[in-house]
Amino acid sequence: MKGLRAARVARLLKTQGFRAIPPRSYTPQTAQSRHRLGYNQNLLVGRAAPTRSNDVWVGDITYIPLVARNGIGRFGYLALLMDLWSRRIVGWECGSSLAEDLVLGALSRAIRERQPGPGLIHHSDRGGQYAGTRYRAVLRRAGMRQSMNAAESCYDAFMESCFGTLKTELEEAEYGGNPEAVREIVECIRYDNVERRHSSLGYVSPVEFEEQPAVQK
Repeated sequence: MKGLRAARVARLLKTQGFRAIPPRSYTPQTAQSRHRLGYNQNLLVGRAAPTRSNDVWVGDITYIPLVARNGIGRFGYLALLMDLWSRRIVGWECGSSLAEDLVLGALSRAIRERQPGPGLIHHSDRGGQYAGTRYRAVLRRAGMRQSMNAAESCYDAFMESCFGTLKTELEEAEYGGNPEAVREIVECIRYDNVERRHSSLGYVSPVEFEEQPAVQK
């Protein structure tokens, strides 16, 4: 798996005191927070950490570097939804555009596979993709409560602590095209959900954490 290998090489270089020089000088912006679609209150402020699955989902978008054409860098985009309690990736969608369809795909996948009950909190940044009319309509039909981070808050650090290495590995590799990127994404998500040990979960994987008999669901 090229993406995972590239990430491991980068980590090895770092431990030896070396730093790889990235071939790209342009980092695409994934958040479109300047819009007139309205914002939601941050429902996570002052709230206790979730104690069961499908209580809080957090959403984010990252970019996927693709091999340049004619010297021009290209990027795909990945929308993710994670269960904040178990750190399990519950929905994802990869595409070539940052339009609302990208996050809708991840949300639809998560709802289809998890079948959450009403009252779930959906938290994200203030990006216009999450404030779209169709996206909010799906949240309402599913009985979800929408939450957004406050303006100029430290949302990026919060999300990095949740999504962790998965985003780093995907951003450090460069893929030949969308089909190759999708194959790597599927494997990375499977690895993160099934095999990766999370210190915040007592050094078990998200799937193992959810399957522990003593854990409330």
